[in-house]
Amino acid sequence: MSQSHQQPALPTCPGCEEPLDAGDRFCGACGHDLSAVPTGPGDRPTMAVAAPPAGQAEAGPGDAGRAGAGTPDAGAPRAGAVEGGAVRWPAAAETDSSDVPAPVHSPADVPGTDSDGRPLTGPGAESGGGAGAAPGGPAHEEAGAVRVRHDHRAAPGGGTATGAAADAGGAARTTGDRAAAVAGAAPDGAAEPGGDPDSGDFPLAAPDPRTAEHAPAAPAAGEKVCVACRSGRVDPDGYCENCGHAQPRERDHMEQELDTVAAVSDRGLRHHRNEDSFAVSSTALPDGSPAVVAIVCDGVSSASRPDEASAAAATAANEALLASLPRGTHPQQAMHEAIVAASEAVNALAQEPAGAMGHDAHRHQNAPACTLVGAVLAGGLLIVGWVGDSRVYWVPEDRTRPTARLTEDDSWAAQMVAAGLMNEAEAYADDRAHAITGWLGADAYELEPHTAAFKPDRPGLVVVCTDGLWNYAESGEEMAAAVPADAQERPLHAAQVLVGHALDGGGHDNVTVALLPFAVGPDGAGSARESV
Repeated sequence: MSQSHQQPALPTCPGCEEPLDAGDRFCGACGHDLSAVPTGPGDRPTMAVAAPPAGQAEAGPGDAGRAGAGTPDAGAPRAGAVEGGAVRWPAAAETDSSDVPAPVHSPADVPGTDSDGRPLTGPGAESGGGAGAAPGGPAHEEAGAVRVRHDHRAAPGGGTATGAAADAGGAARTTGDRAAAVAGAAPDGAAEPGGDPDSGDFPLAAPDPRTAEHAPAAPAAGEKVCVACRSGRVDPDGYCENCGHAQPRERDHMEQELDTVAAVSDRGLRHHRNEDSFAVSSTALPDGSPAVVAIVCDGVSSASRPDEASAAAATAANEALLASLPRGTHPQQAMHEAIVAASEAVNALAQEPAGAMGHDAHRHQNAPACTLVGAVLAGGLLIVGWVGDSRVYWVPEDRTRPTARLTEDDSWAAQMVAAGLMNEAEAYADDRAHAITGWLGADAYELEPHTAAFKPDRPGLVVVCTDGLWNYAESGEEMAAAVPADAQERPLHAAQVLVGHALDGGGHDNVTVALLPFAVGPDGAGSARESV
């Protein structure tokens, strides 16, 4: 039935619900224009009609108002009524209330279930005149109406297209209680791209994005891998191409272990870069006995390029020792020559072209600088050498024996103590305590390498470190307490523990430590020291 455009009877005002009198054209309470025809809804939602369970009582009079327009007669079966086990579907109207052609859906397009959730079955579902065709429906008057089964999968090759899918030559397949008509779909039984017929998902024409992998390309052999995501490549600027994480510098944390020596260096918790450096190595003396070398350097932060200075000094001193020891040079003399070679390497960093020096006439006053301390174990001797305030400690394997500090600082505090002007506690409590009086660099007052030779009569551990460590274990007893008991057997682990000790204490400076286990030979007895 088409909607009438005459004024409907309004018992109450649609605006304020005030009672109205017959013939009123305006509401006496709110002034609402009663002659205006309410605008119908813009959409025409289609609702699936479910068949009630068998034996359900017929609907009351109120259901008559819900009956769809276009019912053949008043005695026609109600929509979805069940007679004899078959569902009777009313004929669809050709137009809706707005004279617009009404869309027609067959049961094959929108399969339904009863109120108990069971698929609609019955004789009519398998015959052309049951659920598969509506009597008198213009859309189903063609011969050979579609037959749809909702209780099992259509047999291979037996799918029939309906609606728009039939026009496009597609195939319709029903799985369980779901039927999908897809234009141009693959024949029944063929797997669709990205879909599994048994999974219950709709077939996809493209790979399922839920399972698509977006992992970045694996770095090639030899390329650096991001320490954060463990998968991205690191670009030349030091950032991950995958997650953008800034990578730590190579010198922020360094470790090296040989058979008889190990070293660890860390940036610490306060500095933006690691200005320490170290070098460890081993070689053989002319008689074939081994010689072990450890060099530790600490860049002077107030100087320019301190990280370059410490690296240059450590490399030069190590190379000088590896060149002189196999030739038979006495280890103490070799250490002295190594410190001189390290000083020359640092001095070379301050050399600038004439043009570059023109804009800064005082550049030489802030030349690269660093401190150096080293130890060599060779022929039963322990040789130490230093310039600056980096130190060497002796920690005996038997912790009941006394420990010792084997170096003297080139610092303001050490000079005050040596001159008798202050005791050690007073000197190191002063703000000027760590001001160094000796270093390697072009602006050093005078190079004075210090060397000393020891012949230990018992096994022990040689600790070579910067002030980043000994600031948290200054005395020999404090250092011995921080060294693990198994340091002789696990020097690298012990070095890691000592660096952790400094970081736990605050990590205010770069931390570098090298450990050399010392074993006494069968003829080792007594000790001796010579200072130069």
